[in-house]
Amino acid sequence: MMNLGILFLLFLSASSHAGLPAVLTSTGTVETVTKASSSTATNDGPTSPNRVLPGEPPKRKNYLIPAVEIPLFQLTLNGYDRLVYGEADYGSTLNTGWSHVRKGPWVVDQDEFAINQLGHPYQGSMYYGFARASGLNFWEGLVYSNVGSFFWETYGETTKPSINDQVASGNAGPLIGEPLFRMANLVLEGGGGPPGFWRELGAAFISPPTGLNRLLFGEKYAPILKSRNAATFMQIQAGVGVNSKIKDPGSAGVIGRNAVAADFAMAYGLPGREGYLYLRPFDYFTFELSGLRERRSDFANMMTRGLLFGDKYELGDDYQGVWGLYGSFDYYSPQVFRFSTTAASLGSTFEWWLSRKVALQGTALAGVGYGAAGTIVPQDDEKDFHYGAAPQGLLSLRFLFGTRAMIDATGRGYYVTGLGSSRAPGAESIGRLNSSFFVRIFGHHAVGVSYALTSREAKYAGAGIASRHQLVETVGVAYNLLGDVHFGAVGWGRN
Repeated sequence: MMNLGILFLLFLSASSHAGLPAVLTSTGTVETVTKASSSTATNDGPTSPNRVLPGEPPKRKNYLIPAVEIPLFQLTLNGYDRLVYGEADYGSTLNTGWSHVRKGPWVVDQDEFAINQLGHPYQGSMYYGFARASGLNFWEGLVYSNVGSFFWETYGETTKPSINDQVASGNAGPLIGEPLFRMANLVLEGGGGPPGFWRELGAAFISPPTGLNRLLFGEKYAPILKSRNAATFMQIQAGVGVNSKIKDPGSAGVIGRNAVAADFAMAYGLPGREGYLYLRPFDYFTFELSGLRERRSDFANMMTRGLLFGDKYELGDDYQGVWGLYGSFDYYSPQVFRFSTTAASLGSTFEWWLSRKVALQGTALAGVGYGAAGTIVPQDDEKDFHYGAAPQGLLSLRFLFGTRAMIDATGRGYYVTGLGSSRAPGAESIGRLNSSFFVRIFGHHAVGVSYALTSREAKYAGAGIASRHQLVETVGVAYNLLGDVHFGAVGWGRN
């Protein structure tokens, strides 16, 4: 996870972008796509998914570099796993790999939840990052992450290749890797002028493939990606909470009442910025990473969503938004159970000025994904999770009151079905509500209260998974370091 120093670098970079004016070309137009020329031979004009824009250096692509780096990374990881975990699962050979390619069989495995649902997605983000830092675009990186995941599942392990790991590494990996790539470039871009040692180091910490390829090749394949004056908002929270209600039947663990938590969240490409165009995947995205500790147990959460295809729209002078197809990855550990999904959703993100000083920002999504859910510490030998196709929805609303206060509420709903699972027939309904109220005290510092409620209703037939109703409710107080004294409002003062 990011340490505080790197977060502070990113905080300064994002804050420096918050109030910049729109950048115009020499012709007076805003962000016109560069037409094909000899200098953009590898990235041809307005139909290119890379969208080289005025002021951006043309990208040079190299398909060979990630094709070498990914196998070297896998060989290193396999060697480490052999030393730490032994030959039983990682003593793979060319013969075992070829047997997996020819015969499979592909299964839904039941390895440790955190490895499957967080370790594999991060591993996939590394595959993706090697491609992205070699000049390739999002979709090309998606291909590399899926191919890399396939080779790991067949040649990297002796166990049967896993369908769920292929989804987690190949498809969730880019949904994590692109925000990390964008945030690393914000660190490089911030401050003006060529980045120094500390900014290069900070970018490498956030996105190791970006740092490595910049070290090896300079800016030949990994020039600084221009943010194009994207509207960003970042916040860092730290606080304490009390679990006011806990229902945890069937768990062998004991949940304490008191907890401490920290949270890092960023929104990039918020709608409303004059002249900003949504040309590339993840020109709008949100990323959140949080941790919670109670008693001697640690719990991690990661959520990211980004616009894959879409466009901006306006409804009058006071409402601006973006709509289209979003990709998302969610990983939650609300103390008594955990769940994770990789999904595609249709929806919209908007900003609506209700008055001159009051704005409403929001996102509404509905889609379907593939994920897992289960008790964190199950009893006896019960497997602690199951997989299935997962229809889901999200509604997030944030009221901004001038430079003084912010009310934030996000509701998520998931329905984990038995479709695509090898376990007992059944389904799970999962709901999560997060809300907070913060008041800015001075500068970028705010304090407030928060409330979180997460519930799981699991119903199964047959042996293997018990039917359960689990719930955790937490109230707390927190300090909030803001990236923008306007709480992320875009187009301030135009109304």
